Amino acid sequence: MHLGFLVTSLEQGLIYGIMAIGVYITFRILDFADLTVDGSITLGAAVSAKMIITGYNPFLTLIVATFAGGIAGTITGFLNTKLNIAPLLSGILTMTSLYSINLRIMGRPNIPLISNETIFDLFNIPYNLSSYNELILILLVVLVVLITLILFLKTKLGFALRATGDNPVMVRSMAINTKSIKMIGLIIANSFVALSGSLIGQYQGFADISMGIGTIIAGLASVIIGEVIIGRDSFYFIIPGIIIGSVLYRGSISFALMSGFAASDLKLLTALIVILFLSTPRIKSYLGGKINVEAD
Repeated sequence: MHLGFLVTSLEQGLIYGIMAIGVYITFRILDFADLTVDGSITLGAAVSAKMIITGYNPFLTLIVATFAGGIAGTITGFLNTKLNIAPLLSGILTMTSLYSINLRIMGRPNIPLISNETIFDLFNIPYNLSSYNELILILLVVLVVLITLILFLKTKLGFALRATGDNPVMVRSMAINTKSIKMIGLIIANSFVALSGSLIGQYQGFADISMGIGTIIAGLASVIIGEVIIGRDSFYFIIPGIIIGSVLYRGSISFALMSGFAASDLKLLTALIVILFLSTPRIKSYLGGKINVEAD
């Protein structure tokens, strides 16, 4: 297996890991099935690509794209908390709307960035590490995201966010507005997803209107893999574990494609990987019980 293959899988896994963290916030912390991510990841790439070809600094576009993702999360939160639309339907409505919005932003279905500078062109490491420019920059961004999120979740607001998903009745009994907390969680989650989309667009050299299809499945796969490996008991370990899950997920997909699977099989492979890791605890329990029976 070539070193370049491993580095590419690691880079892609780290970038998509930021998106997976956003999925974790809604799916696990808030217990909110948010499909907005399929649209907000494209939104991040669209905003970033449009700004870059217009002449803006690529690093600035990361901030603007993150802010745009927060707006997408706000819309979903408004539909759910203010209009009392079901969480799943709220996400679907926002995701559907974002398709047209993203087309409006881009002006066309695809924006190539080959002739424009990205953050990976501007970031340079001297000496013998220059060949790992992209990996080092991605690691720095992921590290900032992890530290920021962990520090936030240690605050009073962060504890309220975690408690809202676990026991909203208890949170309301403490005079905390769970609707506002849910809104904040959706904003944070989709901000991370849009940041990931911005990085993806600059990393692959283009933004495409269809790049967000299936994002929620990839995010859930990363979350599930991370939970199977790290476990769900230690909250502060599971967040880095999700990044590890994303890297393993991207690595397994890349390995499968290199082994001869067609690119059209990607969605099937994703589903099979998710099924495998979802059934892992059940398989372990079955094998453990079978071993105990045989021992008796």
